Amino acid sequence: MADFDDSDLPEPSLKNIIDQKSLQWVFVGGKGGVGKTTSSCCLGIQLAQSRQKVLIVSTDPAHNLSDAFCQKIGREPTPIAGFSNLSAMEIDANDDMEKMQQSMEEATGTTSEADDSGINSLMAELTSSIPGIDEAMSFAELMKQVQNLDYDVVVFDTAPTGHTLRLLSFPTILEKALGKVMELKDRFGGLITQASALFGGGSPGQMQEMLLGRLEETRAVINKVNDAFRDPDLTTFVCVCIPEFLSIYETERLVQELSKFGIDSHNIVVNQVLFPEKDAEELEEWLNSNKAALPREAQEICGKMMARKKMQDKYIGQCFDLYGDDFSVVLMPLLDFEVRGVEKLKNFSENLVNPVDLE
Repeated sequence: MADFDDSDLPEPSLKNIIDQKSLQWVFVGGKGGVGKTTSSCCLGIQLAQSRQKVLIVSTDPAHNLSDAFCQKIGREPTPIAGFSNLSAMEIDANDDMEKMQQSMEEATGTTSEADDSGINSLMAELTSSIPGIDEAMSFAELMKQVQNLDYDVVVFDTAPTGHTLRLLSFPTILEKALGKVMELKDRFGGLITQASALFGGGSPGQMQEMLLGRLEETRAVINKVNDAFRDPDLTTFVCVCIPEFLSIYETERLVQELSKFGIDSHNIVVNQVLFPEKDAEELEEWLNSNKAALPREAQEICGKMMARKKMQDKYIGQCFDLYGDDFSVVLMPLLDFEVRGVEKLKNFSENLVNPVDLE
């Protein structure tokens, strides 16, 4: 991009993440459909070249890691073909909640066969009273699992921006949940005890204590993770976008929210860039000098390409104006093919660490 003097700007690559050996958590997020999964896979591949064990985790309900790597990836860490130190896993919040509910039923001697069982009722009341508590608790379960695994660094392929921002508010949600459980216990504890004894149910006191204990345990994990998230030596957030208005706007909102939560973010990946090494004026000059020799249909195709290139250049310019002084802005080229499979991901990932020459 000839308009930019990038001599004083941060290097337009993600080498800073690869070189920062203290990093344990790398979140990749942004608007839906901008290439978060591809960016996560490429970053994981690059990290695997310098770290001993790398894990990529998809927290998006619409999982795409299996599609990206062209292999089946499940709820447990799955080794990626062609790598000895790279694994991936896809999590499901609903499954986590069901497993937690099942373990509590087993511990309290109740069953879920009846829709009105104590655990079912209490969990239903809890999730309906505090929206997001199911996600918060499943996220805590995930973090406990990930912390117990022996990985140097974990790359999170997150859900679209709105869901990711909710993830950051989980400690507050859990505080509300604990308050709600205490309120239910104080208000209905005696009634539940009598009803349970009358109908031969499991011990409600044991059930409540177990749920309360699980929430306390979850809150402790979340708070510990929250402290780690706010430590720039341990955690960073990579924002992914495409050079269009809505995506750039969403990225600005995401950066502001991350700053509000105290989470480090100093890298932006711009995907689907047409000829990132060339300038729109340069291409237009070539088109004008060769236009007469082109068939009409080719002129129309080139005209549409030029319109798209000019629009992209405008928003890339805005991105550098907004973030260029403090952020590493990485331009990833639009390719003629889909980036699927290990080999294509490996090749494409080189663009993250070998910046496009903007001169």
